[in-house]
Amino acid sequence: MKDFVGVNGVITPQRLAELSQRKDGPALLYLASHWGAIGLTGWLMYLTSGTWWCVPLFMLQGVLLNYLYAPVHECDHHTAFKTNWLNVWVARASGFLNFNPSEHHRWSHYTHHRNTQNWEKDTELERPPFKSVSDFAVYMSGFTLIKYKLFGIAQHAFLGSDEWYMTPTQRAKVVNAARWHVAGYVLMAASAAVFQSWWVLYYWWGPFVLMRWTYMLQGGAEHTFLTHEPNTLLNTRTFRTNAFMRWVNWNMTYHTVHHTFPSVPFFRLPELHREVEKVLGYELPGGSYLALHWSLFKHLGTGKTELDLCDENTAALVADGKLQSTAPQAASA
Repeated sequence: MKDFVGVNGVITPQRLAELSQRKDGPALLYLASHWGAIGLTGWLMYLTSGTWWCVPLFMLQGVLLNYLYAPVHECDHHTAFKTNWLNVWVARASGFLNFNPSEHHRWSHYTHHRNTQNWEKDTELERPPFKSVSDFAVYMSGFTLIKYKLFGIAQHAFLGSDEWYMTPTQRAKVVNAARWHVAGYVLMAASAAVFQSWWVLYYWWGPFVLMRWTYMLQGGAEHTFLTHEPNTLLNTRTFRTNAFMRWVNWNMTYHTVHHTFPSVPFFRLPELHREVEKVLGYELPGGSYLALHWSLFKHLGTGKTELDLCDENTAALVADGKLQSTAPQAASA
């Protein structure tokens, strides 16, 4: 990945090259455990169907399905596996289950890395800044993101792709992938109708939609309300959490160092995180999921907007000497 927003001078080039070595083994283990957990949970849902025991299993299935974004993300970076065809096809398969076509996500996500926290170009900021608690609550439900993804697939499949950051060849691949996704989803729905079964809603679409908010605990706070200056060690969060969340996220809880050094595979991120904090002499931005989101809602509840809170964060970093003062970026309306 070239021309991304990052920070130089923290890790030596030699150490970065060492940390960036790819392997197949760790990702195969994570993939087998993640996909295996989905299969096992689905089997237990079948055994407990019609009882109260299926409720926690339904919720767990939703979490596992939503966090399939983790292998999509890692494989689209082409860092998860050393064998590249595994990166391509695991991203495609996981993206189908996650309603996130790899061909589109790859280029959208690269643009996010190249323009992190730039209001005009960051593809993950294609929304107005939050002005109230209700704005943020709707966003955190995950329903707006589901709508965005589904409409995006339909638009690409039936109307084509016109994203400014893609080449004509990339757009053609995006359209083709979207059509395969639509065909696959229609086939799944048709199978349910033919067999007069609710399987697609019970095991897949239902858990995914109703538990989408659990993914937003991660995705909704990776950059929110932080400075919009181009310094990924300060405009990106790390989540301090338990082993389950680190596993289901494929270590994307260490999001700050991932954004700063995106060539480093997911299984080396804990090590990289410790080294970066040791060099800097202070903790990277972050905290626990609950503490972070409570703080975000509480600050919005004071009547401040997202832009106000981002400006306050920038000012505090400048006052602490962690950030050089620069001209503010313009925000979209």
